[in-house]
Amino acid sequence: MKFAICNEIYQGWKLDDTLTHAARLGYAGVEIAPFTLANSVNEISAAERQRIRDLAARNQIEIVGLHWLLVKPEGLYLNHTDAGIRERTAKYFTDLVDCCADFGGTIMVVGSPKQRNILPGVTREQAWEWTAATFRDAVKRAEDRGVTICFEPLAPAETNFINTAAEAIEFVKPFNSPRFKIILDVKAMSSESKPVPQIIRASWPHFAHFHANDKNLKGPGFGDVDFKPIAAALREVGYGGYVSVEVFKFEEGPEVIAGKSIEYLRSTFS
Repeated sequence: MKFAICNEIYQGWKLDDTLTHAARLGYAGVEIAPFTLANSVNEISAAERQRIRDLAARNQIEIVGLHWLLVKPEGLYLNHTDAGIRERTAKYFTDLVDCCADFGGTIMVVGSPKQRNILPGVTREQAWEWTAATFRDAVKRAEDRGVTICFEPLAPAETNFINTAAEAIEFVKPFNSPRFKIILDVKAMSSESKPVPQIIRASWPHFAHFHANDKNLKGPGFGDVDFKPIAAALREVGYGGYVSVEVFKFEEGPEVIAGKSIEYLRSTFS
């Protein structure tokens, strides 16, 4: 199994140093949150995109792709009542696909709970239809550029729109595209009534990426979640993608988080 880590864990570090440190620990890939680099991916020049791609190659580590996509710029929303906002969001998703591919990445994770909540007066069906329309052009661009967009089911505490893996699969399936899948996240799955390994088995082959964390918002091995049955389920279904460390509490610092997380993942996936 290939292990990756998300770059926002390295708060205050230059991306150059993040890639070097992650590679030294044995991570095979790094996920990039675009807001850590610029307010908009359109502010990242072609030369800088190539520099980042070359930097990863020199460190013998992959840029897995992008996540935390709509933190910046402000004002974007997947299913807003304002058609102009939805159109700008749709255009930005195609820009994100291009940036991801330019970095050499192949995965885009769409969580963005604050940019997808069903707004007052909007039905679930209307929000569903508007969100699907927002992704239409981006999925086509992803097919052209070899990027897989992964929609993330999130807990009800985070969003009121698409909370289970089954719902997320229901959302992406009508696109009938190998480049529009879902992502499974341990923290998010822990909010479901089913055991995490059962969700993994039921969701295959519709997920293309996997986030490793604990329901306490820390890294794998920092809480009570046992990853051994999770690892067994991923092996059982034949998952061959990345298991990527994503955390939301950073008090231990990047070196401890990154080091302990990969040690724990190695021990449970061995």
